[in-house]
This record gives sequence, structure tokens and C-alpha cells, in this order.
Amino acid sequence: MTPALIDPPARNWRPGPAALLVGGLVFALAAALALIGSARLIAQVEGDRGIIPVASTSDIQIDEVEVNTTGKNGEDARLRGWQQAAKLAWAKAGGPAMGEGQIQSMVSSIVIQKEQIGPHRYIATLGVVFDRARAGQYIGGGGKRAHSAPMVVIPVLFSGGAAQVFEVKGPWQAAWAHFRAGTSPIDYVRPAGANGESLLITAGQPGRRSRAWWRNVLDQFGAADVIIPEARLERQWPGGPVRGQFTARYGPDNTWLGSFELSANDEAGVPKMLADAVVRIDRIYADALEQGLLKPDTTLNVRPSIDPALAALIAAGQAAEQKPKATTPEASASASPTPEPTEEAKVSTFTIQFSSPDAAAVDAALGAVRSASGVKGASTTSLAVGGTSLMRVSYAGELSALAAALRAKGWTVAVGNNALSIRR
Repeated sequence: MTPALIDPPARNWRPGPAALLVGGLVFALAAALALIGSARLIAQVEGDRGIIPVASTSDIQIDEVEVNTTGKNGEDARLRGWQQAAKLAWAKAGGPAMGEGQIQSMVSSIVIQKEQIGPHRYIATLGVVFDRARAGQYIGGGGKRAHSAPMVVIPVLFSGGAAQVFEVKGPWQAAWAHFRAGTSPIDYVRPAGANGESLLITAGQPGRRSRAWWRNVLDQFGAADVIIPEARLERQWPGGPVRGQFTARYGPDNTWLGSFELSANDEAGVPKMLADAVVRIDRIYADALEQGLLKPDTTLNVRPSIDPALAALIAAGQAAEQKPKATTPEASASASPTPEPTEEAKVSTFTIQFSSPDAAAVDAALGAVRSASGVKGASTTSLAVGGTSLMRVSYAGELSALAAALRAKGWTVAVGNNALSIRR
């Protein structure tokens, strides 16, 4: 019998310095939690981090229009400034001579880049947006242009020794969100970065080379390929000049297309520098499209290869099934007419649950399922690296047949309601 453990008398124990320190830290932590509350313990995918693209139309925008007007009061001076900005922007765009009323009728919005309002004076730098349906015949060169396939944008920012994409509301992401992409020949797919997108697309994603992994990411946004505009900000000293190095990359191999440098006098000039950089990077991508360089990577759509021996065995089985059977004349005379060929098995959609401890496990599961006989397609619908993921499978046959095909490949399969769970 194991002897019972008896606690030593507590009256002879005295807390030492280490115990007092630990106890103080525990008390401080408990007090902090009571003060802050559980609502402030924000999860990794929560928080205010998404920036929805706000400029997606094909209207014509003229930036950097400077005005200096006066009026009866500040509001009147501001109105006069906006009217003057429309005329200056029209002239800057090369529009023909028109009356002020005609020009104003083609203005869809005014973008305030910087403004100062006084009692009777208005000084500002504005952007004027003209409606393309009305103004396109006069300015903007509305000829037909080739457009790219849908491209997911991953704006990577290196600043302060750290790389980020959607982890926080960054200025580089904001510059791409405000870019008027409708006038570009590139079909930009700009994620907002909210919720799970900040986990799916990170600064490490451009370094991955797995085509299956990239295909899963692109399928989430209905895109054919990816472009990676990079920005590196170097601050010379606090409050001083900021130098930016910008690089245009694309594709799952992070292929270089071009780079350049810009600078801002201080921190207040960084947003304008980033906006200018977006325009220049867009021009690099547009030039690459014209030169035939910005084509979707065909390796993103290649199905997993089958072992040559297995492929030969499948081909032999199919040939044996198609070979007509020999019959005697008596059997032919008494045989019933040949029945009509049966219709192809109906394609159904099933859900498969699988363990995904890492990216290699995701690739292995997708590859195994896609190579199973009768599978028409498979893609992840819920990706949880380090946990359990889900894939949607299009299969020509019944669920039991799909389960049998996966068991033949060495998987342990559990059958549920229109779903399977597989594991090694």
C-alpha cells in the first residue's frame, strides 16, 4: 500500500524574496485582467485591420490641382476653390475649351489631398474626378486595351525592420486601396485584409513555392495569378527624410519586373510618396503585360502526376473493359439486342475533412484525392494549418465508391452524411 502523503506544518513556512515576487506578479496580472476585461484580449484574426478598396471605378482622376481663392466666408471660398479646380484639371487633362457649366456637369467628385480654410480664404491641393461616360470622348484616350487575367495583390511593406501585409492598417495597403484601378489594364483583385485574410496572406507567402498552396490562396479570391508590389521605407532620423525603395514582382516564383526609389521630406509626405509609387508600379505591370511577360503561370493549374506503373495498369484495365467479348453463333442468335450504353455517372459534390499540421500535409491530401479515380476536382474550402481543414470534391459516382478509392490509397476513411473524414 502506498503511504499517504502528509503536508508539512504550514506554521513553520516563511515566504522568501522569490515567492514574494511571484505572488506580486500574479496579483498584478489579476488586477490588470479585472481592470481591462476579457473584451480587450483580442484574438489574432479580430481587430480593426481591414481596408476596403474605395476607388474601383474607371473614372478619370486628375491629381495635384492647387487652388487659392477668396470668398464672403470660408464656405464660399471653398466652393469657389472647387469650381476653379475643375477648370484647372480640365485644362491639365488636355480637354477642349468649354463653358464652366459643361465642365462642372462632368465632375463626379472632388478628392481633398490637402486644404486650409480661413475666414475668407481657401488654399488647397485637390484631385478632380471626371465621369468617364461623359468626359471619356474628350479626354482619357478611351481606346480598347488588352486586360490581364485577375491578379491578387499582396502589398508587402518593410518598415522598422519588420515585414507586414494585413497585420495592421498599413500605409502601403491604404495606398493600394485608394488607387483608382479601373483605369488600369491590370485586373487587380485587392483583398481587404479583414478577418481570416490576415492569416491567409502574410509577408511570408511570396516566399512559398508550392503550386498547390498558391492555388488554394488564389481560389479564395477567384484569381489566376498573383502580383507582389514591395515597399521598403528607411527613415534617416526621427522627423527627417524618408526614403522608399519599391519593387514590382509577380507570380508564385516572386519574379522581379522592375524597381525604383522615391523620397519624402518628412513623415507627412509619406502618403503622397506611396500614392506616386503605386502609379509607377502599375505602369511597370502594364508595360509587362504589353510585352507578354505578365501571363498566368501554367504550373498553377497542373494536376498531380500519377505514378507511371499505376498509369500503365489503369490503361491496361480500361483496354480490357473496352475489348469485345467472343461469342458463339448459337449464343449470338439467341442473345437479346445490345442495350443502350448507360449514361456517365452523375457528378456529385462531397466534403472531405482531413488533418493539416503543415503545408506539406495539405499538398499531400489534395494530391491523393485529386489522383483518385473518378475525381473531377478538389479544392480547400476551409484551411487551418496546424488543425483540421476541409476540401470540396467533385466526384463521378457515389460517396461509398469515393471512400473505397481513398482506402485503396492507404487512407483510413470514416463515412458521414455526404462527407468523409480521412487520416493516415
